[in-house]
Amino acid sequence: MAHRKLRGKLSFVSVPLRTVAAAVLAASAAIATPLTLSSALPRANAVACNDIEVVFARGTKEDPGIGRVGQAFVNDLRNLVGGRSLGVYAVNYPASYDFLAAADGANDASAHIQNVASTCPNTKLVLGGYSQGAAIIDVLAAVPFPVIGFTNPLPPYVSDRIAALAVFGNPSTRIGIPLTSSPVYGTRSIDLCNPGDPICSPGDDVPAHRSYGPDGTARQAATFVANLL
Repeated sequence: MAHRKLRGKLSFVSVPLRTVAAAVLAASAAIATPLTLSSALPRANAVACNDIEVVFARGTKEDPGIGRVGQAFVNDLRNLVGGRSLGVYAVNYPASYDFLAAADGANDASAHIQNVASTCPNTKLVLGGYSQGAAIIDVLAAVPFPVIGFTNPLPPYVSDRIAALAVFGNPSTRIGIPLTSSPVYGTRSIDLCNPGDPICSPGDDVPAHRSYGPDGTARQAATFVANLL
């Protein structure tokens, strides 16, 4: 029954573009489950200049913070960057079933990224997200289309400061537009989709969407990113 509902939520390829924008965000939440990992959200104007700054957007209904997948990714990345300092910014957005509010997350992430870029000239930025959070990273990278309510796009000069991007269970991948297709960020991106994940593929394996992180994907993404830092 749940799988049939998922298929209904994900059958959006032929609908108008504005509807697709909402549906892509909606799909990322269809099978998310609440998690217990939490932390206080930093403010966009509180910047410490680290060697590396990870900006990560959690999935739907995860507690405030970077979520389970984000934490696994950061832990693995920290182990791969030697003695370099690594800061983490949790994108501040509701992560709720009000999917268009994901634009708030894109605006918040953009403000923080621009703040770091202007304040910390030597900091390398890493962007990441899981499920609905991956859709936020798509919005920042303008993949696959603009989203209503996103009013703070990244200036062109900021793209050179973004060293790498890593997303997990990305809804845009299901409609054939992965982050790796971006003409600006594609070569700096890793877009991971587990086989059968109904959010990023035509499959119906719900647990596949929930298994990112400890299944080795966090390490895979961290290795890719570390090689670009």
